[in-house]
Amino acid sequence: MGQEKTLNCTSPSRSFRLRCPSLNSLRLRRIFDMFDKNGDSIISVDEISEALNLLGLDAEVTELESVTMKYIKPGNVGLLYEDFVALHESLGDTYFGFVENEEEEEKEESSDLWEAFKVFDEDGDGYISAKELQVVLGKLGLVEGNLIDNVHRMIVSVDTNHDGRVDFSEFKDMMRTTLVRSS
Repeated sequence: MGQEKTLNCTSPSRSFRLRCPSLNSLRLRRIFDMFDKNGDSIISVDEISEALNLLGLDAEVTELESVTMKYIKPGNVGLLYEDFVALHESLGDTYFGFVENEEEEEKEESSDLWEAFKVFDEDGDGYISAKELQVVLGKLGLVEGNLIDNVHRMIVSVDTNHDGRVDFSEFKDMMRTTLVRSS
């Protein structure tokens, strides 16, 4: 179904950590680069302090040092990117109560996919028909939806039980395959 690559990454997160790992990684990299004022690929405690102050968050340098020191590798003067990620994950676990287990992540992913599925299942019957897919593709301005034959081919490509429509299980399989291939 084309460009649905980021559908499971669009629902709001309960925290500052995004559900989609690739978006979270990109966002963290941008934050790291913003904190790294001198561009040496290391964030010093002073750079963290300066960034937090610019955000209006007063932080004592001694407190920052005590929090970050266990993440700074011996011999380094600050956090490398990998250290910054570890610190970020630790803060999330400590302050936001993240429970990173496969079952919870799968539940969240399934919930995200269900929301995406409902966008296509316009009549709410639990199936995506060729007509519904064509309507949504048209709303998105995608040329694939211009011809019903194209839409039928799209349906057939994921319709494992051959009933002429896509149920949630088929949609989930299709999205996971698309996300894995495009990662």
